[in-house]
Amino acid sequence: MMNIPAFYNPEKVGTLYLPDIASATAAGRQANCSPAAEDDQKVLLLLVDPQVDFIHTDGALSVPGAVDDTRRTIEWLFSNLERVTTIAASLDTHVPIQIFYPGWWIDKEGNHPAPYTLISAQDVKKGKWQPTIEEAWSIEYVDRLEKAAKKVLTIWPYHTMLGTPGHAITPALYEAIICHSTARQTEPILYVKGSIPKTEHYSILEPEVKVKGDPLGTLNIDLIDRIGSYDLVYMAGQAKSHCVLETADSLVTYYSNNRAELINRWRMLSDCTSSVVHPEIDFEAMANAKLAEYELLGLQLVSSDQPIG
Repeated sequence: MMNIPAFYNPEKVGTLYLPDIASATAAGRQANCSPAAEDDQKVLLLLVDPQVDFIHTDGALSVPGAVDDTRRTIEWLFSNLERVTTIAASLDTHVPIQIFYPGWWIDKEGNHPAPYTLISAQDVKKGKWQPTIEEAWSIEYVDRLEKAAKKVLTIWPYHTMLGTPGHAITPALYEAIICHSTARQTEPILYVKGSIPKTEHYSILEPEVKVKGDPLGTLNIDLIDRIGSYDLVYMAGQAKSHCVLETADSLVTYYSNNRAELINRWRMLSDCTSSVVHPEIDFEAMANAKLAEYELLGLQLVSSDQPIG
């Protein structure tokens, strides 16, 4: 177990600043940890979209509770520095024209939908909302989305735009990742997701609706197999109701039919993730109901003060 390093200031979690890479690196060297390659038990920390726009209170799509979630995640990592073999993090990555942004849709009066508007297949069929581009695909998309029992298309605020500060991993967590990388002599793994304009991409592992011909438009079997190679997998990040939940769903769905025993290796740090708050939908209740189903299959919900195992 590593003591909390001197450079870490819990009051800075959720604030935007230039990460102190030098201090994080120095703290990692001073931790005197064994190389990750020597671990007998391989432990993966899977961080889902730990980015400024989701975590910071002034972020474009701020998740209530995410600052405290992140603080607990960082301190859990420092406490388990020598147990965590690898850190993998996804980066939600968007461009201005995407199917879940206001500019893609328009009503009969020429107005774009406000953020958090729900667009159903019936709305589109009745002409309440019309796509401004990709008309045939858009009509097919909302229909396929609902038939697959996914969420109704939600219009989101512009968030985690590639090249903006909101896209970055929140600085305090980034420093902790660098500290771990140096201490364990291993590189963090970063995955880009969400950059296909024609589909939503909550899960790290697959889009909501598959896009033929795009290498990121289908189930990422290589990544699933990589996750499945670890003895224990801990999940944290944002948001519990969307990207964390859908990532868990992709894993459970795949492994239920392919080595279901592996589901028992997965842990969700339940106090290190929070749900999106929506004016009309109780996403928290929906997420808890799904996670209860996953628990029956072997997924364990644990808190950050519990020992690894």
